[in-house]
This record gives sequence, structure tokens and C-alpha cells, in this order.
Amino acid sequence: MSAPAASPMADIQHFDLTNPPAGFVEDPFPIYDALLSQAPVLPQPDGSFLISRYGDLDRIYRDTALYSSDKKAVFSPKFGPDSPLFEHHTTSLVFSDPPLHTRVRRIMSSALTPRAIARMEPGLIATVDDLLDGLQGKSSVDLIADFASCIPIQVIGNLLDVPLEERGPLRDWSLAILGALEPSLTEAELALGHRAVEEFKAYLQDLIARRRAAPGDPETDVLTRLIGDEKSEAVGERLSEIELIQNCIFILNAGHETTTNLIGNALALLHDFPEQRIRLLAQPDLIKTTIEEVLRFRSPNQLGNRETTAMVEIGGVVIPRGSNLHLLIGAANRDPEIFADPQVFDIGRKPNRHLAFAGGPHVCVGLTLARLEGKIALERFLARFPTYQILAGRRDGGRMRFRGYAALPAKVS
Repeated sequence: MSAPAASPMADIQHFDLTNPPAGFVEDPFPIYDALLSQAPVLPQPDGSFLISRYGDLDRIYRDTALYSSDKKAVFSPKFGPDSPLFEHHTTSLVFSDPPLHTRVRRIMSSALTPRAIARMEPGLIATVDDLLDGLQGKSSVDLIADFASCIPIQVIGNLLDVPLEERGPLRDWSLAILGALEPSLTEAELALGHRAVEEFKAYLQDLIARRRAAPGDPETDVLTRLIGDEKSEAVGERLSEIELIQNCIFILNAGHETTTNLIGNALALLHDFPEQRIRLLAQPDLIKTTIEEVLRFRSPNQLGNRETTAMVEIGGVVIPRGSNLHLLIGAANRDPEIFADPQVFDIGRKPNRHLAFAGGPHVCVGLTLARLEGKIALERFLARFPTYQILAGRRDGGRMRFRGYAALPAKVS
């Protein structure tokens, strides 16, 4: 008789993010719980560190002096210093420090004010309703391909005023580029990511040329805003051509994958916890706290990174300067020091100060828009299809960093 499999608790000190045990990608939460209780700061074989406690992540996010978002040292050996993926991931907003981060974030924030987002709401409702019309009467649908993934593509496409007929490749490019952020990659995945960046760049060079020739309304068109900032008389305010292109890629990617996951995860969780679906149907005013609990319980983005700029001590562990820190958002959002009964999915949970959108100066610039997309998608879906059922054959997204579904077959009517 073979020996019983060791529990995650038994060998957590040997957990390696680049070579995780079978089943971790599909269900990382037992490992997260073990890390929180036994090894909240865990050295890795490659010299990096896993950080899982909420309080530690919160402090790291807020301290931009000791913890840098710049990933050139980490991404150079991973992608190659002259590669398309290296150029993209070291130039885009999320992996940059000031002054680039400050310039680009200011432009994006100015386009995502409460007033600007309020103007988007009627169009967002129309998009969702059109998609729901397309689901009506079908014997089965895929809630990811036919619904969740379609919403952010249209919203973010509208932000940059990408012509409707040109949006087809955006999802595949996004998946390939963001997939390259996984802790370990195959040669095929690496090649796919490089090719996606090159194809995306070529498309955007043409789109930018067209927009320069015929500018849009800077009140609603982020691309026109970015180009306008590039032409500023103040040298420090200009974006180079590469900065402009790579941050357009970032905007399209960042707003797409995580929001798709938020909507898909919400629909899956309300199916898997039917008492919570009944509760929400009876109390629709719980929609906002439902979205927050989905963000906590199944965070669309499970993993972040920072690099230490000096020797630091976290949880009694001395960490050298230049160390890569893996910030386990999915674990921090289950920290029992912060959340009562963290393993319970409770759509009325208050307070719910999760870290699904990170924190500090790098807190997600599109968080208000993402919440609105999730709210409208979920409440209008439930109003139309309150008894939907997810069918056999759901397929996990297969990633550590981003948690969602690749396919979610369902019967809606």
C-alpha cells in the first residue's frame, strides 16, 4: 500500500513557487493557509521570498522607497534583455517607478474620474444587455467566451477608441503577454508572449498614426490624451514612442484579464454557494458587498511583486537588498488576523478591506471602473437568468498569477 500523500501543512517550508505540487494552480488555498500559519515569509530556492500576511503586504505597497516596482533585474534573465516581453514589462505602468509611473498614471487617472466613469455607464449597460440577448434561448453557453470576456474588451476598447472591427485579436494578445508573468514558463509560452508583443506593437503603431492624423475627444479618448501629453512642451512630461505604445498595451491588457476573472468568478461562486445566490436575489442591495467578497475570496490577481532597495527585515526574516518579493495577494485576503472566518464566502461581509487591487501609489488605477463592470454584469445577468446552472466541463485558467476560468459552460434558460 502506498503512503498517504503529505498534506500542504507537512512540507510547507519546502514549497517552491516555480515548481509547485500537483493541484496548486487549481486550488492554491490550502497552501496559502499553511503559509499564513507556518511560514508567512518563506525564502525560495532562487533567492526570492514569498510574503503572505496582509499586514506585510500593506506596508510593502505603501513604502515605495524600500520596495521598488522596477523589474529590470528580474525580467532580464527571464525574458532576455533585448526581447519584446522585456521591453513591454519594464516600460508599462505596473512595473515602473517614478517619474514614468507618475506621468502615465496621472493621464490615466484624469480619464477615469467619477464623472468620466458615470458617462460610461449607459454604454456599459447596453453592452451587457446585448450580450444577454445573445445568450437567451441557447441550450448551453460559455459564460467566459460568450459573456465575461466580452465586456472589458468593449469597455477598454472604447477607452482607447479602438474600432470595433479591429478588437478581435486583443484577447489572445492579452492572454499571451500576461501569461508570460507566470513564475515559470515553457519555451512555447515564452515565444508566444514575444510574438504577441510584436504583433500588438505593430497594430498600435498604425492606430497611433491614424489618431495623430485625426485626434479624438481627449475627454473620452485615453489614446488622444496620451498622445497629447507626449507633445507637451515640458520635456519631463513627454512619453517616448515606446512608452506610449507599451502603456497602451498595458491599458488594454490590465483592464481585460482581471475584469473577465471578476465576472466569471462571481458567477461560479454564486452557483457553487447557492445559499448566497438566494440571499442576493432576495436582497439585491447586497450587490456591492458581493463584488467585494468575490474580489477577496477569489482575487482575480493572486500575485504581485516588489524588489527590495535595501536590506530589510520582515517577520523576523532578514532579506538582502535586491531581493524579489512575491506578494501573495490571494493568501493575504484570507489572513485570519484581518478577516473573520476567512474561508467563508459571505456576500454581506463588512468590513472588507481586501488587497485585490493592491495598495499604495500602485493601487489599481481602474478599480472604480472594474467594480462598476462587475456590478452591472452580475446584477443584470441575475435579473435575466436567476436560475442559471453551470454544467460539467468548467476549465480553470491554469495560472498562478491570475485566477479565473478559461471556460465556464452553463445553461441559462
